[in-house]
Amino acid sequence: MTTTQTSVVQDLGTLAHRLSHPAGARCVCEPPQVLADRPDGTVVRSGAIVAKAHAADTDHEALAARITLAAAPQLTGILLPPLTAPGQSLTAPDPSGGPRHPEPSEPPAPAPRPVTLWPLGAPVDPTDPGAAPWAEAAVLLARLHRTEPPFRLPAMRGPAKAARAVARMRAALPGDPAVLPVLAGWRALPAWARGEVPAPARRAGFLCHGDLHLGQLVRHPAPDGPWLLIDVDDAGTGDPAWDLGRPAAWYASGLLAPEDWFAFLDAYRSAGGPAVPADADPWPELDVPARALTVQTAALALAKCAVEQRHPDEHEQLMIESCARIATLPPELAADHAS
Repeated sequence: MTTTQTSVVQDLGTLAHRLSHPAGARCVCEPPQVLADRPDGTVVRSGAIVAKAHAADTDHEALAARITLAAAPQLTGILLPPLTAPGQSLTAPDPSGGPRHPEPSEPPAPAPRPVTLWPLGAPVDPTDPGAAPWAEAAVLLARLHRTEPPFRLPAMRGPAKAARAVARMRAALPGDPAVLPVLAGWRALPAWARGEVPAPARRAGFLCHGDLHLGQLVRHPAPDGPWLLIDVDDAGTGDPAWDLGRPAAWYASGLLAPEDWFAFLDAYRSAGGPAVPADADPWPELDVPARALTVQTAALALAKCAVEQRHPDEHEQLMIESCARIATLPPELAADHAS
């Protein structure tokens, strides 16, 4: 962990601790716990408070809209609401509470990262795959997709994240033939799924999460409250099929058991989800998002393997091989999915 990363983690822990600890009370708190530390976000918990520092290049206006969305009454029971209004920035406070002023010899400080604050929820237990809440996730998605956007929102960032994953892979493995199957799968996608043009108009106006996987669900209040969706960094308007794309890709690649996939799909349809027809073949709508998220997953896997200087594991290899397969198959594009 770099000095800058360490400072961000410490600052988030300090902020979360101050908010979770009653003023004047004797402190018996455990040390802050790092829940995630990635380039796109650092998340630290203290007590019942979670503080998140978003990426330094975050669009502040778009983030503010997304945090406001999470607090909107229309999304109660679907999205975990924030604890504070957006707009706060991390400024590296010292332990006494005042801002830290750099010495004259120090290099300029990096740009402040926007910080948001959230209540603690209980995540999905990764050690108990049989209890994974696929049906619950599907119902939340269906409710989200059926909700009319309460105000103007930025576009859902799913395709942009897929493009960023491919760029990261290319940078990590320049000229390496291992990337060729992934690039072939990427080139086979329509331009909207690569983030190069807007999604088709008929499919672009739905409220979407943008990055659905089981890590985006928590029970709140912890530990037994209802499931809610978290992490609205990629939320916005777009094609709701994108939110079904990752489980669809895992099912098509053999990583998600058929019974889990059908439980997810049936629950989504039963809850009136608009991404797929209620009683017809879902794949004409799911095909492109599933392919795009297969490519994204494979690209991130190869980039990670390059950094860690290792070969892909069994699951990563399945996704890479899926890219080679999908590049040779004609896409099942509905007319309004074409680029």
